[in-house]
Amino acid sequence: MTGTVSKLAAPRPAAPPLRPASLRTAALAFAPSARRVRVSVAGRARSPIIAMASAKEGNGAPTKRTALHDLYELQGLSPWYDNLCRPVTDLLPIIASGVRGVTSNPTIFQKAISSSSAYDDQFKQLISAGKDAESAYWELVIKDIQDACKLFEPIYDETDGADGYVSVEVSPRLANDTQGTVEAAKWLHKVVNRPNVYIKIPATAECVPSIQEVIANGISVNVTLIFSIARYEAVIDAYLDGLEASGLSDLSRVTSVASFFVSRVDTLIDKMLDKIGTPEALALRGKAAVAQAKLANRLYQKKFSGPRWEALAKKGAKKQRLLWASTGVKNPAYPDTLYVDSLIGPDTVNTMPDQALQAFIDHGTVSRTVDANVSEAEGVYSALEKLGIDWEEVGKQLELEGVDSFKKSFDSLLVSLQEKGNSLKMASV
Repeated sequence: MTGTVSKLAAPRPAAPPLRPASLRTAALAFAPSARRVRVSVAGRARSPIIAMASAKEGNGAPTKRTALHDLYELQGLSPWYDNLCRPVTDLLPIIASGVRGVTSNPTIFQKAISSSSAYDDQFKQLISAGKDAESAYWELVIKDIQDACKLFEPIYDETDGADGYVSVEVSPRLANDTQGTVEAAKWLHKVVNRPNVYIKIPATAECVPSIQEVIANGISVNVTLIFSIARYEAVIDAYLDGLEASGLSDLSRVTSVASFFVSRVDTLIDKMLDKIGTPEALALRGKAAVAQAKLANRLYQKKFSGPRWEALAKKGAKKQRLLWASTGVKNPAYPDTLYVDSLIGPDTVNTMPDQALQAFIDHGTVSRTVDANVSEAEGVYSALEKLGIDWEEVGKQLELEGVDSFKKSFDSLLVSLQEKGNSLKMASV
């Protein structure tokens, strides 16, 4: 698998699904084993190497080199982990395996808090202290984020603030509230109080101005739920506008990533292609997401060059890296490393859920692909338009679905916490 657009639909069985996602489960995925990883540099194939992935053992021996180290050291892509729960120390073997940051969202915390007893003691203390369910939720989340930030601090320091971030999202209830999002971001930044925290803000039309204002206030941001190139360009402009409006003489500590979602694009467009049903349409299944992502990377190269960017760079500004999100493969007919293998390149991030992380360590290909066959990506993008696929409408639908999914997770967890809190109060009467 080379990651070219023309080979996206080449079938390969997906890795067996892991048990319910948790950091402990993921740590077990790195049990001692030798795995062959294909590596090529600048397009030249290298002999297979053996990459050992093993959890830190009782003797304190660190995890040996994996394909994740090669992703960063040879190709400039930072592998991040899309999961967080207690005990946060379960991140240690994952960090040792080459992971350089963590992303979280309301769905991740809903699963973590509702399926684990690790939060119970702190929750009981919070309820006893008179906290309501939502206040308690944020206390639980903030502790996890602070603890994770501490673990990634060495990477943050080693890279002079370029990597080692942990992301926490503002309430999904604010996705259409410009000023509410700004205030929530400021509050989260203040209470987490860690240099390597990213405040996640959705790229809704209402929140694009929020991104600009939050950046202007010197707060680093992970912009999430980006599904279209048009919205991505608006996000880049918000970042640049925010840097310029900040008035800071040193911009080196205000950074950002733009989380461009991948697999959900294929999930939706594949359904549309199946409905069209022509041979031409069916031949394009599994190609839309990577094609659009490659064009997004081309836009990144354009926007972060030239006089405007150079003026900001002189003040220490860092480029807003593209972060590939939603990289778990949902269609078992597609290669299980599809959304990692196909989008490897410098100054990018890929945040992977458990299964994608395990699969890439096991059989991923470390080779620069993000800017390969871009003309072919253009062809796929145009061919889909000719079939009646409206990219703007696809982006809007996926954004609505994404926001709605996070709201449901958030609301569901608050209901559960409220019920648990009521039970504790009844028991104490």
